[in-house]
Amino acid sequence: MASSSALPPQRSSAVINDDCDIASRLNASAEAAMGNAEIAARWATRRVDDERPAAPKKYDVFINHRRVDTKHNVARLLYDRLEHLSGGRVRCFLDNKSMRPGDRLHESINEGIRQCRVAVAIFSPRYFDSDFCLHEFANIVELRKLLIPIFYGIKPSELILPQEVVDSQTFMPRDIDRFRFALKEAKYTVGLTHDPAKEYVPSYLQLHLQFSMHAPH
Repeated sequence: MASSSALPPQRSSAVINDDCDIASRLNASAEAAMGNAEIAARWATRRVDDERPAAPKKYDVFINHRRVDTKHNVARLLYDRLEHLSGGRVRCFLDNKSMRPGDRLHESINEGIRQCRVAVAIFSPRYFDSDFCLHEFANIVELRKLLIPIFYGIKPSELILPQEVVDSQTFMPRDIDRFRFALKEAKYTVGLTHDPAKEYVPSYLQLHLQFSMHAPH
């Protein structure tokens, strides 16, 4: 007697193959989605790392100078002595040495002034031709940084704002007042004298030692 229970219909090999193909595609899609999610997570992490602000450098000394007068001798000599002879304990900000491509000029300079402990202002014959020099120096005085003037081919009595600067339409009256006040402070601050004809000045060694003694160890 034949059994009353009917056997399940057998599926054709074509249908089975179609099911396997669909399953394979689903697995591939799932793996691709997981891979895309992993890639997206990596990029998100990298983006957060890139957008995280870098820790600002800390400077001990800011060198304020007129590049056309000093960049090839006195400013670079001072930078090298303070940086290298101190064994890296004294960290200096010198515009063409401390800034990298892409840095914002005004922001980088202002931050260097804000961070520094000591400001060295190198006054030279063409110092007053630069509005950068004047604004930097006014900021230094206003932030009450320890100031060491270096008189490079100029006397303290010559620290007077030229009339052409006063009459210029470039500056606001309050800027002129800031510059005059700052120069008056420098005029009555004991500094160092450097003869432009000399390439090496013994007084720089004294300056280097002074900074080294106050630098963190």
